[in-house]
Amino acid sequence: MEDVLSVYTRPYDPRRPQVCFDELPKQLRGDVRPSLPPSPGHPRREDYEYERHGTANLFLWYEPLAGRRHVEVTERRTMIDWAHAIRDLVDVHYPDAEMIVLVMDNLNTHTPASLYAAFEPAEAKRIADQLEIHHTPKHGSWLNVAEIELAVLSSQCLDRRIPDRAVLTEEVAAWEDARNVLGATVDWRFTTEDARIKLKHLYPSHEA
Repeated sequence: MEDVLSVYTRPYDPRRPQVCFDELPKQLRGDVRPSLPPSPGHPRREDYEYERHGTANLFLWYEPLAGRRHVEVTERRTMIDWAHAIRDLVDVHYPDAEMIVLVMDNLNTHTPASLYAAFEPAEAKRIADQLEIHHTPKHGSWLNVAEIELAVLSSQCLDRRIPDRAVLTEEVAAWEDARNVLGATVDWRFTTEDARIKLKHLYPSHEA
């Protein structure tokens, strides 16, 4: 926990961007009957029945200090999918960075081993060498600022029926563009000093 909190105190450095990474499943559901469009005094209405169209996964990375984010829609969230998302992060989105300071949940797919499962060893090491990885502790995923951005995405874009990945990709891209133009950032104020007071029960006790 203190390791992640110390990352958040670092000043902005474009050569070493601080990026938070997270993922979210989304159920794809279609209407059985056409919904009724909104009318004066009535919101849009849809039938309670729906068709299940499977699920999709959303990988989101977010650079809080720069107000940048990107969402990638995938079919699944395997280690291979994660590895390709991380390679895009390194090569497409931050090609000029000396090092990417990456904060993630402590999932079994969020490790350099996934890179080696997806790519040849030389390529996997090249990507891994561009990452300074910091994992949130077990049961401490709330320390990942990307969770805040996923909550915004869920409330502003995903809180309705979306029938398929094509529509999901289009809607998420529009949300992403609007948020990036706005340059929305997060003012993270929870510090190590706060943790040692408010979460004292999580620390080992020592006899005087």
